[in-house]
Amino acid sequence: MTPITIRSVRSIVTAPEGRPLVVVRVDTSEPDLYGLGCGTFTQRALTVAHAVDTYLGPWAQGRRVDDIEDLWHSAMASTSWRNGPVLNAALSGVDMALWDIKGKLAGMPCYSLWGGKSREAAAVYRHADGESLDELVDNVARFVDEGYRFIRCQWGGYGGMALGASETTAGRFPNPLVRSPDGSRPGEYFDPYTYRRRVPRMLERVRAEFGTSIELLHDVHERLSPIDALRLAKDVEPFDLFFLEDLLPPEQIEWLRLVREQTTVPIAISELFTHPLEWLPLITQRWIDFIRIHISQIGGVTPALKVARLCEWHGVRTAWQDPKDVSPIGHMANLHLEVHAHNFGIHEWGGWGENAPEVFHGLPDVRDGYMYPNGSPGWGMEIDEDAAAHFPATAQTLAISDIRLPDGTSVWP
Repeated sequence: MTPITIRSVRSIVTAPEGRPLVVVRVDTSEPDLYGLGCGTFTQRALTVAHAVDTYLGPWAQGRRVDDIEDLWHSAMASTSWRNGPVLNAALSGVDMALWDIKGKLAGMPCYSLWGGKSREAAAVYRHADGESLDELVDNVARFVDEGYRFIRCQWGGYGGMALGASETTAGRFPNPLVRSPDGSRPGEYFDPYTYRRRVPRMLERVRAEFGTSIELLHDVHERLSPIDALRLAKDVEPFDLFFLEDLLPPEQIEWLRLVREQTTVPIAISELFTHPLEWLPLITQRWIDFIRIHISQIGGVTPALKVARLCEWHGVRTAWQDPKDVSPIGHMANLHLEVHAHNFGIHEWGGWGENAPEVFHGLPDVRDGYMYPNGSPGWGMEIDEDAAAHFPATAQTLAISDIRLPDGTSVWP
């Protein structure tokens, strides 16, 4: 039998909900046989697309679609310098597309290729926020009424507040403790000390309203110094969190050993990680409870399967990053991993906007707090490229990335 080879690789960049998404299409030597993958890196989407179209596509042309493992390793090595977010995302798009093709050739969904299901659907958590505690409680109640049992709670956004540039320079702050010097640069200003004290108050209020009928999560978004992050982890322990997310940035992961020694709050981390040396010690030393890797940022499904296996043997559950800057193709790939892997924890879901179903067909069904794959071969999804073209993407950097302390100091997320 003549091997099936890669005929072409190209990117499809679209922004149906405002944030740029990168989908990669791999066509094969067999007519009408192709696969789709997600290579989304919202902050550098056009750079990823260029890497796919100019470098990775021509490099992959003529290679056999069956040899996913070899293609992944040789593609990673082909750049010499590796494990950066742009090239990892580009490789992810191709990798996911090849798994989609393999599922279509086998006539089965990807989770069946890996050994089948461990569960019929994946429990999801929703994001509830509010400028006031009353508004937050109302939003939590809405999700509870819709059947969700896992809810992430934020009071005033990440870090407790999010200000536009004009508000910052004008000195109009919702929190009276936040003041910046005259002439301070635009950005999202927040007071880490006020934020750290507000989180326990927030969780206490939500627990008082809903008791233990729901599971609570909170995202620190790497906004605290290591010692204050440790203090927060200890302070929220009485409120029985499902997990505390992204307590520390990659540069401070050694502090997680101290967190683990001093508190029992479950820790979920790693959405900013791109290199194996960032997550390996956290897993093997059992410093975390949930792995939060953004699958596009580590190079796709092939490495994610290996991470999931490693986590299983070390008592760590999966909670792949799934915000709105992951394409529905990426969500579906994560979902296939989740219904398959024994050590699944939770699926993040921000909801579909009104334009997503117009561009992406075969979206997973979400009902009563669970997300269900559609059971079709491969990922079971299609993209309408004509519809996608109606939502062009532009280069953008999210305002959430420009974070500043009250005195104007820039801090990393």
